[in-house]
Amino acid sequence: MDSIFRVEHDSVTVSPFAAGPWNPGMQHGGAPASLCVWVAERVPAAAPMRVARLTLDLLRPVPIAPLHIRWEILREGKKIQLVAVHLEAKGVEVARASVLRVRAGGPEFAAIERADALDVAPPEQGVERRAPERSATSFGAGATLRVIKGEFGAPGPAAIWFKYNRTFVEGQANSPAMLAAAVADFSNGISSELTFDAWTFINADLSVSLSRDPEGEWILLNAQTWLGNDGGGIAAARLADRRGYFGRAVQNLVVEKR
Repeated sequence: MDSIFRVEHDSVTVSPFAAGPWNPGMQHGGAPASLCVWVAERVPAAAPMRVARLTLDLLRPVPIAPLHIRWEILREGKKIQLVAVHLEAKGVEVARASVLRVRAGGPEFAAIERADALDVAPPEQGVERRAPERSATSFGAGATLRVIKGEFGAPGPAAIWFKYNRTFVEGQANSPAMLAAAVADFSNGISSELTFDAWTFINADLSVSLSRDPEGEWILLNAQTWLGNDGGGIAAARLADRRGYFGRAVQNLVVEKR
C-alpha cells in the first residue's frame, strides 16, 4: 500500500507511512488529522461547504493498527455544518475531531479577501531537507521540506515549506484542507525549544482554522513554541501558500524528560 490509509466503508487499514517521531508504533498527529478532514468532507451537506476549522483531540496514542470510523452531524444548516468524527482502535476511542464546515461562496467574495501577504521567501529559495524521522516510511518522510528559517532539531522559531508526496487515502486525491491539517501538526517539531534526545513535547491536540482553502502543492508553516514552567506549553503557527497567509494552528504540549 503506497498511501497512508486504505478506507473501506467504516474500516481503516493503516500503513507504516503514518508513523510519528516519538514511537514507531504510534501515528504522527498529522495522519489522523488528515483522515478526520477526509471523513468530514464526504458528509452530505445542504450546500457546497469547505472546512473552516478542525479541532482534533488525541485521547490516546493512535496506533499503527486497524481503525474504525464513526461520524455524526452535530449541527446542520445552509450556512454551517458541524461534524464530529471518532476514530477507534479495538473498540476504544483514540481520537476525536470536531470539524466546522462553512458555506463556500462564489466569485463575488474574491474582491473582499483580506490576508497578510507572504513575508518569507518562496520554496524555490529554501534549503531542501528531510524530516528527521526514525524511518524512511514514516509520516514525515513523505514530505519534501524547503527551509527558509530555523531547522528541525535546532531551538527557536522556524519557517518551512512542505510538499506532500504521498496520498493520504488510497485512491483519493489529497484535498487542500487535508494538506493543511497534516502540515499544521508539525508546528511543535519544527519550532522546538528543547532537544529531541533529552525531551519529548508531544501535542495532546491540534486546532486549525482556515480563512480559505490553500492553493498549490506547497504549504508554509511559520511556527513558534512557548514553554511554561510546569511541563506544559503551546506551539502556534501561521499557514500560507504563495498567495499569502490563510490559516492558523495551535497545539497544546505535554513536556517530559526522556
